[in-house]
Formats: sequence, C-alpha cells, structure tokens
Amino acid sequence: MAFSVPRLWIGSTEIIALADGEGSPFFSPRAEAFPEATAAQWAEADRYDPGAVDAEGRWRLQFRAYVIRGDKGLTVVDAGIGPADSPAASWAPVPGVLPESLAAAGIDPAEVDTVVLTHLHTDHVGWAVVTEAAVPSAGRAVDGDTSAGGRRPYFPNAEYLLQRAEFDALDALNPQLRETLTDPLTAAGRLRLLDWDTPLRTGRAVATPGHTPGHQSVLVADRRELALVTGDLLVHALQLLHPELAYAHGGQIQACECVGAVRPVARRTTLGRPAAMTVKAERRPGGRGPWGAAASTGR
Repeated sequence: MAFSVPRLWIGSTEIIALADGEGSPFFSPRAEAFPEATAAQWAEADRYDPGAVDAEGRWRLQFRAYVIRGDKGLTVVDAGIGPADSPAASWAPVPGVLPESLAAAGIDPAEVDTVVLTHLHTDHVGWAVVTEAAVPSAGRAVDGDTSAGGRRPYFPNAEYLLQRAEFDALDALNPQLRETLTDPLTAAGRLRLLDWDTPLRTGRAVATPGHTPGHQSVLVADRRELALVTGDLLVHALQLLHPELAYAHGGQIQACECVGAVRPVARRTTLGRPAAMTVKAERRPGGRGPWGAAASTGR
C-alpha cells in the first residue's frame, strides 16, 4: 500500500487522513446495504467516488483513522482495523498499516494527547489497545498498567474518549470489547466517558447517535469553514448525495436527521475518498448542536 498522506486545512488546524487497510468486497453486497438505491443513484455515487467501487462493481472499503493537529494538541479520530490479533481479525484485512501511515505523516504515537473513538465497531478500535505479542514495545517506557491480559494503549499518553451511551451499550454491541478494549483502558487510567457534545483541544466531539447508540463525530471549525470527521455517520458517498436512503446496518436517524442537514458550498478539497468539503452548518429545530459535512466517509 502506498502511504500517501492527504491533508486538509481548516484555518490553522490540519486534518490528516491515515490509511490502515483496504479491500473488497464488504461483508454484504452494497445493494443489500442500501436496498432502496436505484441503478441511477449508484452510477451517480460511483462517478462522485470512483475509489469506492472495484472493477467488478463491488463495494471497495478503505479503512482509515484521522489526525487533527492544532496549536493546542494532537487528536486521533478512530483507531482502524488493528494488528493481526485485533477484534476485527475475523473479517477485516488485518494487519493494518496505521503505524506506517503515522510514520509517513511524521507522527509518533507518544505525541498523541487525545483519541476519539467514534463508536465500538471493531474496524474503528483496532489499534486503540494492542498486545505485546502483536506490537512489541521494543524496550521503550510504556505509561500505564499493561497487566490487563498483556494489553496496553497503543497511544500511551493519550486520553481515550467515548460517549457514555456507547459504553453503556457495550454488551449489546460487542461484549468481547470489554476485555480487549475498555478494561485495559480503564486499568491504564486512560478512558474518559463523555455526555453529549464536548470541547476538545482540537475541535469538538459532537454526539451523532443512530449508527450505534453513542456514535460521535468530531467537528473542526474556523469561522465559516467547517469539517466533520464522521466515523460511520456516513459510510458511502451515496448517503451524501441521497440522504433519504436508509443504510441497512445503521439507524435511519443518521440518514434523515444528520446527513440531511449537510449543505455543501463551493470550496472542495480532496481528503481521501470521497472529497472533503467545506460546508455551512445548520441547526435542525430542536437540535442540540451544529451539523457539518464530512471530512471523511467510508469506514
């Protein structure tokens, strides 16, 4: 895999897309994931984001994490598919290459002060906590307790942020992650639970429930320029073009309430696929926060 490092600037804040893996097909055909989409709508989405479809017309996934670098800190959003023994190993193309992508961007994991986990699906938490067997510490001092099954936070100096609603739904989402993720983070004193929207050193965590009960995104704003790192609020360009279409593996609220609030404006900059864009933020009646468009879609 080529380690290109797409970057987007929002004012003085830099957003970097980091590859962790790619492949096709998805675990279900895309026509099953979006059963109401028409052939014309798929053709439109493929023109908009040709990197998301392979030569046989199958959904081609690109697994990523994102770095947000500002004057006050360095934040990683999501943790990819992880090493060979990660929780996503049963279905994702592990081992991922996030360590190499970080190195290509000139980032040492020890520099990261905040990790935002958008939600608890296995392709978003893979490098959050690692085993010594999969990722030897190479004699470096490692902060925190590594006694929880020999697991340690991959970003040793970071505070890991998760919405409390997501943590409370852990047993319903994936009880295995208690042993492999949340217990080790708690033992290391690195897990912090959020209650809805929360300011960050770089940007703002925005609660975007629907795909999962406690899904969150990260909003970066500078005057009228906004970018939203979306996690799985958006998983395909189809949703950006036709927000009324329901995603079979996520809550309909995310399509109707969140994606429907996206209104792109003129300036567009590529940040991975599909293109990231600057947007106007709108507030829905009764809404609790601003909504912007995606600086990331896909996994």
